[in-house]
Amino acid sequence: MSKVFDEFGLYLAWLVAIAATAGSLYFSEVRHFVPCSLCWFQRIFMYPLVIILGIASFKQDKKIAGYVLPLSIIGMLIAIWHVIEENTGISIGMCNVGVPCTVKYIDWLGFITIPVLSLTAFTLITLVLSGVAFVKRTRI
Repeated sequence: MSKVFDEFGLYLAWLVAIAATAGSLYFSEVRHFVPCSLCWFQRIFMYPLVIILGIASFKQDKKIAGYVLPLSIIGMLIAIWHVIEENTGISIGMCNVGVPCTVKYIDWLGFITIPVLSLTAFTLITLVLSGVAFVKRTRI
């Protein structure tokens, strides 16, 4: 398993970031779903990952994991809060203007919503980059 993280981890994290970014742009630009405030914050943490992980993947710069993990962890925490707010209605006041954070534009299989997709992407990126960092650390 360590060989997978060592050889393909950065590429896998990059592909997840590309898919998440493309999905968010599809929902807003093609389907015309207006993002709520928490969605915008998640985008702020996801979009740069496409560029940073793309460069790191081509350079095979495994040191980038330490710099990117804070972005993915913060994005994951925002996504967790969004899922909680969407399902419970408990608000921290961020979605008082514009689209409420409880709006479910999609509801696939009864539980897959846009915040769940975001949480999945941030979690995958975090896990893969943690694996990359661990393999890098054990090789030293």
